[in-house]
Amino acid sequence: TRCAQHARPHVTVCICVPRRCSLGHISDLHGSDATSLPGFENLTMGYNKYLRPYFGGEPVQIAMSLDIASISSISESDMDYTATIYLRQRWTDPRLVFHGNKSFTLDARLVELLWVPDTYIVESKRSFLHDVTVGNRLIRLFSNGTILYALRITTTVACNMDLSKYPMDTQTCRLQLESWGYDENDVIFTWLRGNDSVHGIEKLRLSQYTVERYYTLVSKSQQETGSYPQLILQFELRRNVLYFILETYVPSTLLVMLSWVSFWITLDSVPARTCIGVTTVLSMTTLMIGSRSSLSKTNCFIKAIDVYLGICFSFIFGALVEYAVAHYSSSQKYAAKAPQEGPANELTKEMEEVNITNILNSSNTSYERKISFTSIEISSDNVNCSDLTMKTHEKIKCVLRNKMHRIIGYFTIQNPSNVDHYSKLLFPLFFMLVNVFYWAYYLYF
Repeated sequence: TRCAQHARPHVTVCICVPRRCSLGHISDLHGSDATSLPGFENLTMGYNKYLRPYFGGEPVQIAMSLDIASISSISESDMDYTATIYLRQRWTDPRLVFHGNKSFTLDARLVELLWVPDTYIVESKRSFLHDVTVGNRLIRLFSNGTILYALRITTTVACNMDLSKYPMDTQTCRLQLESWGYDENDVIFTWLRGNDSVHGIEKLRLSQYTVERYYTLVSKSQQETGSYPQLILQFELRRNVLYFILETYVPSTLLVMLSWVSFWITLDSVPARTCIGVTTVLSMTTLMIGSRSSLSKTNCFIKAIDVYLGICFSFIFGALVEYAVAHYSSSQKYAAKAPQEGPANELTKEMEEVNITNILNSSNTSYERKISFTSIEISSDNVNCSDLTMKTHEKIKCVLRNKMHRIIGYFTIQNPSNVDHYSKLLFPLFFMLVNVFYWAYYLYF
């Protein structure tokens, strides 16, 4: 820099004369040997960004670390999650060594002049780099040639979920980082500090999940074109079941208990018992449809909540069927009594008429024979099939008819009022037993 006095007082004119800069070195103002900054103006003269460090020799070791800023959404229907991460990569490029013990943060646009790893996120559906107000990238250069390259990325990553225990499930998701073009002979991926290379995930507060644990893995991806280095962050998410207990499990249980109220109503109250049964069935149907609407795209799964709602619906429907059976048995019993009482009165009248007729026209012996013959025809339910005069096919029909009468009599309810009496005990007891097996299986197996 050369300065000269202007003609006007207190005015100095300075002219900057650029000097020749070499890669990694630049002379100071006095031309001394001390070096402060690398010469990025002439990187293209001695630096080839298309060739990796140690080209043709040992592989480049790239150490990575992650900061999980947020996991905004976890979708069961699409089976993915969206996360915003800070990805930091470190490697050493001996071509960028300069004297001194300082580090310099450079303009992110200089990344276009440097070689950077071709890291990508495996199973990523959508990803973008934040660019407000400029591209959210960081380049920091150390004197020993180490480069720190940091990015802020939002990505939507696929996560295969097993929803068979929904909503008491625990899902395991992954974030996999892999080299796209360089195989293990060119680059080696490592975590900077093992599990401590990941930060922020333990502080996440998700709406439906709690992060149980996480760990890092180093792996390789075998492809047809070679073996590629891979880093894996694996974390387990446990769903918070309290919301579903209050929204689904408690209402469905209360509906089942409501259906049991009909057992304490008499069989003659047809409108009351029918109204309770139909109302609980419709309410349970609405609850089942609402619980499945949020997972409309995963209907192929038989989930734990579907099993419980199916159990509750079965008990409610069973209570309605129980009343139908009890009412039908009661009506059949009354219908069976009515014909017995009606013909008895008619028979009494006929007997009186017959007595008068017999007094006038016939003897007592003929009357008794008629009465005994009539009683035999009325009271005979089972026919004696051992009669020698009957043919073979008639005997077979007779035997089958007698067996059918016995089977029907076995399943015939003698006292319909006992159906409600036993249902008051059996329905709650069996429902509690099913709940014990249900919760034990889905919580501990």
